Amino acid sequence: MSTPKVVVIGSCMTDLVSYTPRLPALGETIHGHRFSVGFGGKGANQCIAATRLGATTAMVAMVGDDSFGQNYLQNFHDNGVNISHVGVTSEAATGVAPIAVDDAGDNCIIIIAGANLKMTAANIEKAEKMVKESTVVVCQGEITSEATLAALVMARKHNVTTLMNAAPADANLDPAIIENSVIFCVNESEAEVLTKIQVKRVEDAQLAAKILLTRGCRSVVITLGGDGAVYSTLDEHIYVPADKVTPVDTTGAGDAFVGALAYFLAYHPQLTMEEMMQRSCKIASVSVQAAGTQSSYPTRDKLPSHLFV
Repeated sequence: MSTPKVVVIGSCMTDLVSYTPRLPALGETIHGHRFSVGFGGKGANQCIAATRLGATTAMVAMVGDDSFGQNYLQNFHDNGVNISHVGVTSEAATGVAPIAVDDAGDNCIIIIAGANLKMTAANIEKAEKMVKESTVVVCQGEITSEATLAALVMARKHNVTTLMNAAPADANLDPAIIENSVIFCVNESEAEVLTKIQVKRVEDAQLAAKILLTRGCRSVVITLGGDGAVYSTLDEHIYVPADKVTPVDTTGAGDAFVGALAYFLAYHPQLTMEEMMQRSCKIASVSVQAAGTQSSYPTRDKLPSHLFV
């Protein structure tokens, strides 16, 4: 198997998705019209999204010793992901994510992390050779902060680009995680949790990014859903709009963006960050026009060829 250029250190979740006319109010029971079981978890989603675009990838993760875990290992195998550092534990169940999706494509999600919280710095140390030989390391917030920080510090030691997607939001995020991120990526709500800035407009995102930059990361990406994304460094702010589409299911769109960005960082370093983000936004826009999470991520042959030159 080829040496992975994109190594994702993060979570695996089994998505339990209920499709409903609208999201229920507090205490309300409503009828849904469809149910599906799929593969999710921010880490695995981002890994699969990058793989579908043609990246050689590896996952560093933990699943439970149960049917969901075995199914997940098979899913990675089917997608060509290196799983030499995906552990199986009997101490916790594979993570699950019950999701409700309404007819407008909006969603609400509960995550039960399970085996993901069994990840330790020792698991990361075992993957050091693979991390050292990679081009991009991607992390998120659904495993232990101990493991995430160990991954970021290791990648930094070996001069590997780090892309940290601080999701879900954590107001008590370890400051060292931000300091060790080359690219620190959050959405509007996550930016607000971390900076106390309500992000409603591009200008708000730029202000929140300035605050995050003072905490030591080299650059910040704030995604704005259907409105695109903002990229900020100490020297510049760049706004990239997204294509206007009619969403079917927005679940995992942010992960499609992050996975695509990891792909472009690894395989098209000649592009400007603005160009990488424009292409990543287009790929995320394609993903929201299909139902499901990983099942909505497009393969390279289904996308315009000009995205890959």
